[in-house]
Amino acid sequence: MLLLASILKALAEIAGLSLVGQGILYLLMGARRNQNFVYKLFQGLTLPVMKLTRTFTPKVVLDRHIGFVAVLLVTVVWFVSGSAKLGMCLGEYQGDPLCTQIVEAYQRKADTPP
Repeated sequence: MLLLASILKALAEIAGLSLVGQGILYLLMGARRNQNFVYKLFQGLTLPVMKLTRTFTPKVVLDRHIGFVAVLLVTVVWFVSGSAKLGMCLGEYQGDPLCTQIVEAYQRKADTPP
């Protein structure tokens, strides 16, 4: 379960950064964005997220707003999976190698006076 939360969090980070990068290039390149190799790369990375977002959103949401909704969806997935990972690491998986940095940072923070 911890591995699943870690993988989901990592995928959300990749998708989120790709969406932000694509959005920045969208603003910078304007109409020439479809000729840009990096924009096409980001488009290929974000296509599954955009399609998934389109299936979950009602038809009232316009296609041009799907990018914003996708960023919100990825942010929620990242937050939920990160919270689940944190809860597992501070609970039953404290000795797991995936949790060592989280547990050490939490203990350092708990040891410092306010």
